[in-house]
Amino acid sequence: MIQNATTSEEKLIKAAREAKENTYSPYSNFPVGAAVLLDNGQIFKGTNIENASYGLTCCAERVALFSARTASSAKVIGLAISIGHNEAGLSKNSLVPCGACRQVMSEFLGPEVPVYVDGNHTFTMDELLPHAFKLA
Repeated sequence: MIQNATTSEEKLIKAAREAKENTYSPYSNFPVGAAVLLDNGQIFKGTNIENASYGLTCCAERVALFSARTASSAKVIGLAISIGHNEAGLSKNSLVPCGACRQVMSEFLGPEVPVYVDGNHTFTMDELLPHAFKLA
């Protein structure tokens, strides 16, 4: 668990782990859960939802972010991700969000917003995607 985690961070990480339990990942067998913390204290969960047409699969991070934005325009102040496989043998880099999720996350998370991965690693958006695509 992240050292010196606050109660809200612990709740966020727990919510990501809970979301993972509802995964629909029959093709990859790679369950992922995510949770988003808003500045009003609300937490929204998402899980990966696969499709036989792989390109139509939705990642947990995007599902959580889109659910949060659908319900509220409050600011995102944290995101947690929980990965279902045993991480033994996987590098730290294989446990981070995919490029598409990073780009979407960059729209909603400020550069210093923490991203907690499996309660063991913490990144900022600047670390995950230092040169995000922007139209402005």
